[in-house]
Amino acid sequence: MKHSTFVAVLLFLASAVGALTAAWLYIRRREKELDEYEQLLFSEDFDDEPASAEEDVDAADEVQEPVDEA
Repeated sequence: MKHSTFVAVLLFLASAVGALTAAWLYIRRREKELDEYEQLLFSEDFDDEPASAEEDVDAADEVQEPVDEA
């Protein structure tokens, strides 16, 4: 095998390893971002059921103070 062929094969293998490493690092970073988003989306602090319209009206009535009519 010629010296130039050996160098070409070695450079090809090095570039393939570099591309695979870059892809692995990118996928690992995206997985961390998705895990963080999933944790925020499905955390215990998140209220699964939004308040109904009746509950909103009842809560608004409790907050308002009665008006004195004189």
